[in-house]
Amino acid sequence: MTSQKSSSQDSSVQNKASVAYIGPCVLVILVMLVALLMSQQDLNGKSDLSMAAENSLAELEGFNKQAWLLPDEDLLGFVKIPAGTFIMGSNPSVDRMAFENERWSTARRQGTLSLPEYYIGRYEVTVAQYRVFLADTVYKHDAQTLSNPDTHPVNYVSWTDALAYGRWLELKLVDSVNTPDALQQLLAEGAHITLPSEAQWEKAARGSRGKIYPWGSQPSEEFANYRSASTKPVGSFECPDCENGLADMSGNVWELTRSPYQAYPYSIEDDRDNLQADALWVMRGGSYSDEPANIRAAIRGGVDPGVRNATIGFRLVLSVQ
Repeated sequence: MTSQKSSSQDSSVQNKASVAYIGPCVLVILVMLVALLMSQQDLNGKSDLSMAAENSLAELEGFNKQAWLLPDEDLLGFVKIPAGTFIMGSNPSVDRMAFENERWSTARRQGTLSLPEYYIGRYEVTVAQYRVFLADTVYKHDAQTLSNPDTHPVNYVSWTDALAYGRWLELKLVDSVNTPDALQQLLAEGAHITLPSEAQWEKAARGSRGKIYPWGSQPSEEFANYRSASTKPVGSFECPDCENGLADMSGNVWELTRSPYQAYPYSIEDDRDNLQADALWVMRGGSYSDEPANIRAAIRGGVDPGVRNATIGFRLVLSVQ
């Protein structure tokens, strides 16, 4: 991306002398400008991107400036989901909005699945948190990825972008003295930070009782951002009836998972080794622009791993699975 001869020997010599004189001066000025810019970008070891993010989220109570702007909680926003069984899929006799791809099998409408303990993010990953990642890695991103306010969920991110952020955050947490001891212990025991599997996402959203929505059986604009024109700050909707205390599991942005999109019944092994180059990946939860049918806990969407758009974001899990 980017952007003659003199008429006499004397004038030629004069021009060359001028160039010879101006050249070093310009070089000195350029060096000074570069030094000034670097000092501005590296003030206290932080780039302009990360400083801007910190300044913005500093106004939002509950986020930790010393821990990559993660929630200021004991586990930096990761919420424990106990081991055990849950109901996966939809029963059309109970949920009239159920789609065919939510049916467990030809013989069964829903399945019962058991998962080991894991931890999932209370909130969707924010613009500010992703901004710190970009500043630290110079990772390539869409021109619109950072266009929303820092308190909103990051969007215009792909499946591969989300996985890259998770790997980066895990390395930061492992190496940092600011990581809470309990979180360090989980990482030392083999847990990894990544996208949730489709089953992990659904269990966290609907709880052990198989709710249609995270809060109950009916849609409610009191608990979720849908039928709307844009995203809203994470945690804007309190949900006292949501079993696991998670925010925005319905609406705001579709959330990417690490599960390949395929027909039920679901199998844990399907998440580990899918070699199809053209695989679609499951996304869950619906977005701000969706109708009630698309923000149910069992809704399943599929997306190409390279797609970035306004309605797609993600949250993370801490899991040994």
